[in-house]
Amino acid sequence: MKRQSVIVIMLLFAAGFAFPGDGRKATPLKEWIEFDHPKILALLNHINGLDAYTVPPLEVRKDENYAGTAVDVEPFGGVRPYNEFFLQQMEYTGPGRAEPEPEHLDTVKIGFIGPIMSTVSVATGGKSHEETLGIPMLQGARLALEQWNERGGYLKRKIPFELVVSNDNGLWGASGNEIIKQNYKDKVWAILGTIDGANSHIAIRVALKCEVVMMNTGDTDPTFIETNIPWVFRNIGDDRQQSYLLIDYAYRKMGYKMLGIIRASNRYGRFGVREVRDSARRLGKPVPLEMAYQVGQEDFALEIERLRKSGVDAIVHWGDAVEGAKILNQMRAMGMKHPYLACDRCVQADFAKIAGANAEGVVCAYPWNPESQTKLFVKFRDAYRARFGQEPETYAAHAYDGMNMIIWSIQAAGLNRAKMRDVLAYMPEPWPGVTGDIQLSACLDDVGDVFLAKYENGDWNYYSRTDLDIPKGYIPPRDRVSRPDIEIARK
Repeated sequence: MKRQSVIVIMLLFAAGFAFPGDGRKATPLKEWIEFDHPKILALLNHINGLDAYTVPPLEVRKDENYAGTAVDVEPFGGVRPYNEFFLQQMEYTGPGRAEPEPEHLDTVKIGFIGPIMSTVSVATGGKSHEETLGIPMLQGARLALEQWNERGGYLKRKIPFELVVSNDNGLWGASGNEIIKQNYKDKVWAILGTIDGANSHIAIRVALKCEVVMMNTGDTDPTFIETNIPWVFRNIGDDRQQSYLLIDYAYRKMGYKMLGIIRASNRYGRFGVREVRDSARRLGKPVPLEMAYQVGQEDFALEIERLRKSGVDAIVHWGDAVEGAKILNQMRAMGMKHPYLACDRCVQADFAKIAGANAEGVVCAYPWNPESQTKLFVKFRDAYRARFGQEPETYAAHAYDGMNMIIWSIQAAGLNRAKMRDVLAYMPEPWPGVTGDIQLSACLDDVGDVFLAKYENGDWNYYSRTDLDIPKGYIPPRDRVSRPDIEIARK
């Protein structure tokens, strides 16, 4: 009995338990920004009670640099242009803040749209292929909503949250129709989704007309946020930021001279490699060959042979995991030993399973570090395992964070879409996410840390810029066109 008591006391100390009089306090786990944060209260004080014709005097945020772009890969060769876009926050100047909270509600509905059911269409080139990404995204969103219901739902009125689910079937018009249905028929207060870049662009334009918050947790298309729609948020590092890190790694750390690109012929592949291609050109090392393939293609001999003859010393792949692994296997079978760099979609079980021993040494850009052992991530991981019997992956984790951000905005601002938008757009500090601190730029895009995933000894390991000794916003040692901001940064 005495031995058991000693063990219990040791466990309590290990857990940080505070005993009376010992002067220590247990630090609570911070899962969201306080609803009564002084800056949130000050913001609401500015916007509460306004009539429909008054625009609140909210500060318009402006960034000095877009998405941490390194000086030597910025457009215009280091010359400051007359006007730079995507640095200044978009205002919402409509009448929505004056709308009262509805009186009679049984639930607070939140929309979800994502690829969760298989479809076939000519427009998408045949059978859909993103369900393996969309289903975990739905599960992560559902888990967050269920946990808030366990805490009491919408705390102000003690009513539960309800998830309204729509399938994103790959057709442009259909995704817009689902947003209209969720807005006008289901009367959701915000929408989380989706993954496909083309569909996301249509969805957010409809969301603009509906004036409803759209939280994107899975589309890494850089142009998504460049629409400058004040209702749109994204909490995942996009392909632009991931490409910058991949370029820094390839050229600055590894010293590769020339990259070749092989990518999917869809929007994901086309827009994903844009910053790889543009950055390489601005560094004076243009990509000599970019090969596109059809989604679902089996034989890549033609594309690989042309890459081999182009004289490149490393290959960049942008597409899904299955094609990425098959391309790698065929490259190795054809005798190509080139380093293989890829996008975040290749950091999946299918890639390693298909590639086998060829996966060793593959390097992928990745928007977060799933090896994190923060208390917040461990708590989420354990809850996700218990609820779904699976390990959480990137789409689940980002959707969990995104749904938490949506519900937090409702708890902080009440049931008013414009006020929900305002508290998200003016968060006083980075969001404490399970994927890491989520820091929104002026254009409401996550500009937090991104990572490199490297397949080593049968598993993925994750490296930050600090681990790789590659600072963000790299400034080259050589002189360029004179710019005051470069000279100040050098000093």
